Amino acid sequence: MVSASSTVQRGSLYTVQIDGKPEQSDYHQNAAMIKLHTIRTRGTLFVPALVMIWLGAINRGTTSGWAQDVAQTPAAGSVPTFYRDVLPILEERCQICHRAGGIAPARFETYEQTRPYAAAISAAARDKSMPPWFADPRIGHFSNDPSLSPGQIASLAAWVEAGALAGDPRDAPPPPHWAESWSIRQPDLILKMPKSVALPASGDVEYTYEIVATGFREDRWVKAVEVLPSLRANVHHAVVYVRPPDSKWMRCAPMGAPFTASTLSDPEDRRGAHWTDSDVLLVYAPGSSPDNWPDAMAKFIPRGSDLVFQMHYTTNGHTGSDQTSVGLIFARHAPPERVLTLQLTNDHFVIPPEAPDYRVEARGTLPNDATLLSFFPHMHLRGKRFAYNIVHREKNPGASQDQRIERLLDVHYHFHWQMSYRLAEPRLLKAGTELQAVAWYDNSRDNPHNPDPEAAVRWGEQTYDEMMVGFFDVAVAASLDKRGYFIRH
Repeated sequence: MVSASSTVQRGSLYTVQIDGKPEQSDYHQNAAMIKLHTIRTRGTLFVPALVMIWLGAINRGTTSGWAQDVAQTPAAGSVPTFYRDVLPILEERCQICHRAGGIAPARFETYEQTRPYAAAISAAARDKSMPPWFADPRIGHFSNDPSLSPGQIASLAAWVEAGALAGDPRDAPPPPHWAESWSIRQPDLILKMPKSVALPASGDVEYTYEIVATGFREDRWVKAVEVLPSLRANVHHAVVYVRPPDSKWMRCAPMGAPFTASTLSDPEDRRGAHWTDSDVLLVYAPGSSPDNWPDAMAKFIPRGSDLVFQMHYTTNGHTGSDQTSVGLIFARHAPPERVLTLQLTNDHFVIPPEAPDYRVEARGTLPNDATLLSFFPHMHLRGKRFAYNIVHREKNPGASQDQRIERLLDVHYHFHWQMSYRLAEPRLLKAGTELQAVAWYDNSRDNPHNPDPEAAVRWGEQTYDEMMVGFFDVAVAASLDKRGYFIRH
């Protein structure tokens, strides 16, 4: 992700502390291994070959699976069937990926497609490995939690134990309507990178950019947005930035054609390929979900703006090409609140060789009031755990200060499922609130994803390097842009 010097690094949210102290809760000891300001566009992600992907309804506005335990356990004495008892669960929690045009390799839309996977589905539901969700269930409540309810898990198990019968097709619920390839409804506008990017079979690929003119003749408010790569297996991450017409960022770079920092001749543009304070429209990574904001808020694209696609590609032994698109759904009216994507970042760390639980943190204070909406942690292959906290400082009579940590999110990090976590109840944070992001890394041989446990690991763009970025979304007054928000009053 581009070195996002946002306003945070200018003294508002970029106070960094680093240490190597181990800190691990019982929950994380027992669990299996498995950017406040703009954006530091130095990222790295890739999609592995997955035997089975079962991503819950994280983009459909459902309430938490635990809070919504629809009594789907078959009635006593009845034999559970696919059409009556299982298909409703699959439509609600699984088909967002397991469908025609979805990202999963298997489709669960019909009995014939699902029956061969019946035992695997039940086992994954029972051990809660699918649908994927990595937040500590004891901390916070999140509207996009796709976890199955106890009743749904029991229903799947009972169906398998009874022989995984089809039942009567007339019991099937109405099929959901999916826009082709999109998780959001059919976008109002789709903007695609004008030229595809050719990808080699091996080696590192430099961050690739492509600038797309929106052609907007009026300001637009974006209620929902999704990034759709055409070659997901090679896209480690994508960041789509908004470049307003008065921005000087990479102004000499080519329009509508792929380029990298090394191909730019203008020194200022080359620097710009590693640093920006532009607004982020959306960050895409394996497992991440589209943005879909409530009616009272949206992201803002000024008229005459360009969208800058920043693509981080990886190689996998096969040549290919990618032409990523972004789908936009517009708000009908200007909302009272504007959504900003901010970040807490630390890029000054060295993870020692063989360190199993190395701790890195970043913290900063909010310059003005904001409503906290969601989190999106980002690390690489050695990432182990990521937490967001509020630091409460309490003065004692002796003029000393104690600090109390309020945990907001604690994630058992999985590089191949980089998910966002949306608060079920957005939280108003007052100006001066101190936020803290803490990341833990496993550079030991016990980490099956570790490319080299003998290496000392620093910040870098490739997956064998590391990152520590705690993205989070906030809502502010619609009249405030990012620069305006970071002016302290």
